[in-house]
Amino acid sequence: MKDLDKKYYKIKDVAELLNVPQSTLRYWETEFPECAPRRSATNIRYYTPENIETLRIISYLIKVKGLRIDAAKEQLRNNRKNISRRTEILKVLEDTRSELEEILAGLTKRK
Repeated sequence: MKDLDKKYYKIKDVAELLNVPQSTLRYWETEFPECAPRRSATNIRYYTPENIETLRIISYLIKVKGLRIDAAKEQLRNNRKNISRRTEILKVLEDTRSELEEILAGLTKRK
């Protein structure tokens, strides 16, 4: 995942960043008020980097660890710091893997 350099992101961008459908983000917004984005006068969702970080944690808890919504809420409430560290480590590992795959692809082309 790339670094979040903008102040606000639309739901389409966030869905692509997290690799989840937009409908999933809308559902999580109802279940986890802490990740609810700002809305414009025309009701367009604008997610901040903080919202996106919370959504990354939720995605990790539900998609990777396989927790149910209630268990994810409890983990988010009681153990957020530890989970944030784990998601950050996973992000670094995924970025490193992508870089290594690019290097390998470049080396394969040279042969």
